[in-house]
Amino acid sequence: MLVVGLTGGIATGKSTVSNLLKSQQIPVIDADVLAREVVQPGTKGLTQIIAHFGSEVLFPDGTLDRKKLGTIIFNNEVKRKKLNSIVHPAVRRGILWNVFWCWLRGEKLCVVDVPLLIEGGLWKWMGKVIVVYCSADIQLQRLMTRDNSSREDASARLNSQLPITQKVEYADIVLDNSGTLQDLEQQVHLCLVKLEPTAGWSWKLSWLFPPFALVSMLWTLGWRFAKRSRQRSRRPFEGI
Repeated sequence: MLVVGLTGGIATGKSTVSNLLKSQQIPVIDADVLAREVVQPGTKGLTQIIAHFGSEVLFPDGTLDRKKLGTIIFNNEVKRKKLNSIVHPAVRRGILWNVFWCWLRGEKLCVVDVPLLIEGGLWKWMGKVIVVYCSADIQLQRLMTRDNSSREDASARLNSQLPITQKVEYADIVLDNSGTLQDLEQQVHLCLVKLEPTAGWSWKLSWLFPPFALVSMLWTLGWRFAKRSRQRSRRPFEGI
């Protein structure tokens, strides 16, 4: 099974690409969804967040006030790193578990949608990396329109992230979302055509042998991680 990492920058259109892939019956593992699940009431993650940041980051019903927590960590690197140390390991476990189930179902391809795929180092575990790109000017304009924010606020959010041009340097395939939705749909189609030959075969009967399937999946991911680690982190990319 080919595990493909999908990432991009804020307002580049990553979520649109993710939805287009889902519409083609491609299994997509969404790290943002997992990040919300691992901090639900009663989870270890939420307990750790309360212990470190206090109960003021909760709504009255006991759920996490993500906006308030985001305000706390936005300009505080120490607190942001602490939050990441709580949430990221749990999300990684969730990703691995979902990849395993895709493997057991006999999928030839699954996509892992992670905003911080590059920053968190998860790109090394992926068979292929797709980056959704648009120019910084378009990105800024889309963010201002989407959030009804000022240029200053939108620029501050963009500047807090790894520039999209640097993410492109890690890509195997780049989807340029500078044009229309129809243009993007065509690129996604061509992307799947390109990935099909490299997806290889799948464990159609692996559900009969779960331990063997798990060991095989972990071996494959470990091999890919080692291979990625030996590669130059900055290399030429393929466009669509």
